[in-house]
Amino acid sequence: MLTLERLRADHADALLAFERENREYFARSIPDRGDAYFAPAGFAARHEALLAEQDAGICHFHLVLDADGHLVGRVNLIDVEDGSAELGYRVGELAAGKGVATAAVAQACRVAGTAYGLTSLVAVTHLDNLASRTVLERNSFTVVEDVTVDGRPAVRYRRSPLGH
Repeated sequence: MLTLERLRADHADALLAFERENREYFARSIPDRGDAYFAPAGFAARHEALLAEQDAGICHFHLVLDADGHLVGRVNLIDVEDGSAELGYRVGELAAGKGVATAAVAQACRVAGTAYGLTSLVAVTHLDNLASRTVLERNSFTVVEDVTVDGRPAVRYRRSPLGH
């Protein structure tokens, strides 16, 4: 059983530990965030900025917790505007390949529609990221266009409606 928890100030230490533990793993598929992101002061400032964006309703950030309450991933809804947001997610290496991302995205879609009143989500993933594409397709996202991200071929997906 997975749960999503809305990002809070007291999540900072666990989130930094999660990001540090998975830094090399994440960097295999997405650009590394740089050393400043992982430094305690830089991370704390970034965490506060995220909470401010969340409080303003611009974004909704969530931690993915396993049945034992351990942080195993993140799901974010960013750039909320006109009933839509962009979905982003990441699952730690130890939880990868176990259906965690699929389940977490399903929960995020429900929360987006019910708690945040969103009507659609978009997501972008690189064409060669088959795991991410599978997660989106299993959650009723459909391809809307081919795009380029960081000079690499990618695909934009959309899901509408939400909340079910």
